[in-house]
Amino acid sequence: MPLETVPLDKDTQSLEIITVPCLSDNYAYLVNGPDGVAVIDAPEAAPLIAALEARGWEPGVLMITHHHPDHHGGTAALRARFPKMMVMGPKDEADRLPDLDMALTPGFEGGTGAGRCQVLHVPGHTLGHIAYYYPDASAEGGALFSADSLMVMGCGRLFEGTPGQMWATLQQLMALPDDTLVYSGHEYTQSNARFALSVEPENAALVARAAEIDALRAAGTPTVPAQLGLEKATNPFLRAHLEPLKTALDMAGVADAEVFAHIRGLKDRF
Repeated sequence: MPLETVPLDKDTQSLEIITVPCLSDNYAYLVNGPDGVAVIDAPEAAPLIAALEARGWEPGVLMITHHHPDHHGGTAALRARFPKMMVMGPKDEADRLPDLDMALTPGFEGGTGAGRCQVLHVPGHTLGHIAYYYPDASAEGGALFSADSLMVMGCGRLFEGTPGQMWATLQQLMALPDDTLVYSGHEYTQSNARFALSVEPENAALVARAAEIDALRAAGTPTVPAQLGLEKATNPFLRAHLEPLKTALDMAGVADAEVFAHIRGLKDRF
């Protein structure tokens, strides 16, 4: 029996966002707004199909963030189940993605009301990585679907980009409002917090947050999303420009991008 899309009213003040765990530690998202239902990334199809069918939703679009298979591996099966669904993704990585119905370039904007979405270029993890930003997601603030660029309590490993590119990406994202909710692509927060404590053990906000994260994971609760303002206070990758952190690393006066590169190298060896 075919499903029907369940859009919210055109004047809705907020999106309905569903977190869908996939594979061993990935997250995909269902976004129900005034223009219908979107899926953001498709690591595997079965959990997404189950989540959609449980709600009687049919997705109008799948929005892919980058070319790594753990973010689009379920595309073919999802398309087979929902043949009307369009697939979108970064134009710069189209040759390494499933066939796209629409190749997206940074600066593209679409949708209405709370569903207005902006495409951001966030290179570093991969060169063509994009993020999806809904500035009016709710009355409380926006929503950023950052996948493997900015991660909760961390950032993506630099498989293709340079430290300078990733630092520029993080600066761009740090400029978003502090009340923005960050929906990243993996449940890496607990290990990221342990690393953060090795860098800034005296950061009181970080110590408190690490304890909260441990409690959430002990209860089997996702740690994603997180407010950007909290990330800026506790995520070492967003703090490379701050003199107290530079001093703690014995890098006082060193350029911000070099400090970021040092922190990223420490994390790679952690």
